[in-house]
Amino acid sequence: MLSSSFIWYTIIVVAVLSFLHGSTKKKKLPPGPRGVPILGHLHMIGKNPHQDLHRIAQKHGPIMYVQFGFVPHIIVSSPQAAEQFLKTYDLVFAGRPPHQASKYLSWDQRNIVFGTYGPYWRNMRKLCTLELLSSIKISSFQPMRREELGLLVEWLKHAALECVSVDLSAKVSSLTAEMSCRMVFGKKYEDKDIDERGFKVVIQEAIKLSAMPNLGDYFPFLGVLDLQGLTKRMKALSKVFDNFFEKVIDDHVRDGDQGRTKDIVDTMMSIMQSRDTEFQFDRRHVKAIMLDMLAASMDTAASTVEWILSELLKNPQVMKKVQKELEEVVSLDRMVEESDLESLEYLDMVVKETFRLHPVAPLLIPHYSLEDCTVDGYHIPKDARIIVNTFALGRDPNAWTDPEKFNPERFVGSSIDLRGQHFQLLPFGSGRRGCPGMQLGLIMVRFIVAQLVHCFDWKLPNNMLPSELDMTEEFGIVVARAEHLMAVPTYRLQKYST
Repeated sequence: MLSSSFIWYTIIVVAVLSFLHGSTKKKKLPPGPRGVPILGHLHMIGKNPHQDLHRIAQKHGPIMYVQFGFVPHIIVSSPQAAEQFLKTYDLVFAGRPPHQASKYLSWDQRNIVFGTYGPYWRNMRKLCTLELLSSIKISSFQPMRREELGLLVEWLKHAALECVSVDLSAKVSSLTAEMSCRMVFGKKYEDKDIDERGFKVVIQEAIKLSAMPNLGDYFPFLGVLDLQGLTKRMKALSKVFDNFFEKVIDDHVRDGDQGRTKDIVDTMMSIMQSRDTEFQFDRRHVKAIMLDMLAASMDTAASTVEWILSELLKNPQVMKKVQKELEEVVSLDRMVEESDLESLEYLDMVVKETFRLHPVAPLLIPHYSLEDCTVDGYHIPKDARIIVNTFALGRDPNAWTDPEKFNPERFVGSSIDLRGQHFQLLPFGSGRRGCPGMQLGLIMVRFIVAQLVHCFDWKLPNNMLPSELDMTEEFGIVVARAEHLMAVPTYRLQKYST
């Protein structure tokens, strides 16, 4: 039974929050749907929040106010509105909200993705951009990427001889995980080294927990009760990561670089031991950045490749155009090299069009209002969460003709790119909080897709028609296919060498 003191505490908290909410209402907030007491608008959100918010915003406008529990949210659903929040008032909205998952899974927000905006975060981002994700560092891993992708091609070549259907979702996920491990750790670890559940499963659980609606985030006074059991799961997962990353760091300290290519942990350990940084940098920061790098490079790249291959299988005429370009640029007597990618203009259009229709992080990571601000005549209160719905941006009929149609040719002669300067297409975000790993992500995605489409013809299994391919989404911080993508490969090169 609840104690009387707890009941009174709850009543006081609710009263204070209700008063504060009431005082905010006196100012002109953005329009939004009618909520219900306590829940606000939580009851309106289902399995795919990006789709639900897009649907609701079509009625209430591109800058929309909703409240999840006691927490105000501003939903941004047009390119013009996104430019205001991510460019005009970028500094005001550069924060990240308090978030229970980031507290436990990023060493109390010591990482880049969830880190609180301020001098520490700015220095950490600068370090990542200049040291960990520079063009020189990314290029140094090129032989490894070629080797890992060559192993997958060899495996698929044997599958093609047997004319069997392969699970492309699983194979691409394993490939990006192995590439990421070698870039970050310098080697591939066995699944058992991290946990009995396996490496990829643990990473995916962390991403899933980070996106899962948590009552403690929407009703802060309920956080201590852990009614959903999420905090318990996060603490357990945090311990798994902490133990594993300590082992990785100890391995690097013991082994040194041994003349091999310096991986990302090597670089971070050198920085930590040099004490040259303008801010505190210890093992906690190394571990937080390790998880950042793994989560960002594994699942986002894998899901993007999944969606590109899905659209190519659903649109065979587009697949043929990609293959024709590859034949002209690469020829059928060798595999694709990363140096070929800059010449593959049509492939770039396919990548852009897939990002438009299937942004893998459709709600980006929530921004946080650091102070009161007026945007387009509306009051945006301090501490509001700002959600930029890139799913909606890519379907804005004022920005795109036939927005529901997959049409890479829409980018012919277009200056629109993916770097955050064109607000109708923001797969990597924009402004201060734009993704620092964009260059690496694009290289991985384009290289994997180009190689798989160049080396193999693909068809759907069991005589399935392209129009019958299920494109249902499964929501998370990274949105993947709900069903794994299955396809039958046929080898098409004249000769083959890894």
